[in-house]
Amino acid sequence: MKPSEIRELNDEGLNTALEETRREIFNLRRQLQTGQSNATARIRLLRKDIARIETEKTARAKRAE
Repeated sequence: MKPSEIRELNDEGLNTALEETRREIFNLRRQLQTGQSNATARIRLLRKDIARIETEKTARAKRAE
């Protein structure tokens, strides 16, 4: 996800995107352990997406105060 896409999401959308991203990274890790996939680069991108979403959530919380 691009940072601009993340900023456009509402709070519920952020939570949904975060949950989906975490679920996807979990599934990719399981596939790597069983040898079904070699998508190590995808895991790195997903981790960065999680960080972007968490950063936006924190920024919104600070603006609300």
